[in-house]
Amino acid sequence: MKRTLTIGYGALSYLIFLVAFGYAVGFAGAILVPRTVNNGITAPLWQAVPINLALLGLFGVQHSVMARPAFKRWWTRWVPAAIERSTYVLLASAVLLLLYWQWRAMPGQLWEVRQPAGRWAIWALFWLGWAIVLSSTFMINHFDLFGLRQVYLAWQGKPYRELGFRTHLLYRVVRHPLMLGFLVAFWAAPTMTAGHLLFSVGITAYILVALQLEEHDLTAHLGERYRDYQRRVPMLIPVPSGRRFVKDGHHGRQGGAAARCRSAVRIHQPPG
Repeated sequence: MKRTLTIGYGALSYLIFLVAFGYAVGFAGAILVPRTVNNGITAPLWQAVPINLALLGLFGVQHSVMARPAFKRWWTRWVPAAIERSTYVLLASAVLLLLYWQWRAMPGQLWEVRQPAGRWAIWALFWLGWAIVLSSTFMINHFDLFGLRQVYLAWQGKPYRELGFRTHLLYRVVRHPLMLGFLVAFWAAPTMTAGHLLFSVGITAYILVALQLEEHDLTAHLGERYRDYQRRVPMLIPVPSGRRFVKDGHHGRQGGAAARCRSAVRIHQPPG
């Protein structure tokens, strides 16, 4: 019974994540969904700005605080290891759904690209960003990243083993392709409103701060192995490097933003 509840909880958390992730595409692109970054609750600007900043701040705090090793040591006193990652995914999804629901409209238009070719190019960047986000999760282990592997192993009565430090494909180009994809998707807007700008600036600030915390944790855990990775591969901007990236798919932990997101037991387990 306990094993069935564990895998059911993990599956439910993942399904709620899929809803939150899918809605994020429509929210950022102002397409297909009723509440978007450009079409939220009507409010005067003096109310909209602090409320939206509070929602973004809640998102950042939830992601970053729950990512810290000290919090995880405290948290896992009460949350079983098998569902720790699923619980993180569930809470992160809940915060995102709250943000979508309570976002205040700030419709003032800052720019609009009217040239059809330009709009198509920006939309292509938007979808490229989301493709990078999704594909980068599968370049490590998508199901471990979102807690399904943990609950599946618990359901089978098998111990959880961490995956290796792997730097496949995009992880050989930048250390945090997941976050790069988010930045591309959130800034690629043919029509930029004040609300969209606030959202993009807030998420960008969160990412830059969170990555510093994450890199500190990864360096503390992996030591020289991760410092060498830092020397050879840029953090976010895919600039050419003078040194070739050697194959190291069998080291002790997953790299980049997804390493922090995935490591449910050690450092953290996406996008703190």
